[in-house]
Amino acid sequence: MHRIFQAFIDGLAESSDEEGLRTTMEFTATALDLSCFAYLVVSNYPRAKARLISNYPAAWTTHYLERHYELLDPVIVQAIAEQEPFEWGRDIGPATLSKEQRELFEQAAFFGIRHGYTIPIHDNRGPVAALTFASPEREPTFGRCIERNGRVLQFMAMCFHVHARRKIVTDRHVDGVLLSRRELESLQWAAFGKSAWDTSVILGIKRRTVAFHLENAKAKLEVRTIQQAVGRLAASKLKMH
Repeated sequence: MHRIFQAFIDGLAESSDEEGLRTTMEFTATALDLSCFAYLVVSNYPRAKARLISNYPAAWTTHYLERHYELLDPVIVQAIAEQEPFEWGRDIGPATLSKEQRELFEQAAFFGIRHGYTIPIHDNRGPVAALTFASPEREPTFGRCIERNGRVLQFMAMCFHVHARRKIVTDRHVDGVLLSRRELESLQWAAFGKSAWDTSVILGIKRRTVAFHLENAKAKLEVRTIQQAVGRLAASKLKMH
């Protein structure tokens, strides 16, 4: 597992676009016997299309995004409402589904997406994304992988989210102040409660480099503590939405 995780971190660091991120996650998922994945970013703007990095069949993902199924999908609804990972599929999940939700599940099943494990990704402002691993059926191999590597998958989801956000969200202004990419990344991980050492492992840089970027961010935002800087970040997001 250590080699797989290290290759995953290296792949994220070397990825320069969404395709690189998709390839990295696909390789890692396959190594863990988790063939299908979907990373969905929840939009805070009405009717704005959700962002997706996935190796699901393209015909399904195009159909899904065009019809804004993220607003209807019981999996995404649960990911927004809860912070803990969960399994879903036949005989698992909400007992009551609307006609539209049942039809959505039936359409997904046509493309081989019948069972899954979803990791909600929330920051200090609420739900922002979800990473799902799916399979055609509830297979023993899939269940064993989830049981054995659940916590590692959660950490991987957060790592993927931060790296993917650099490709999806280009605005690096915090309350009107422009931060560098590394300053913003370090501050975002601090908002997730990560220490400078944790962030150094995630970003593949030295701990003192993370501390340097955090100090720069504090100076630019004219605050004295990391907590105050995180507060400015949260306030800036609220103003945007």
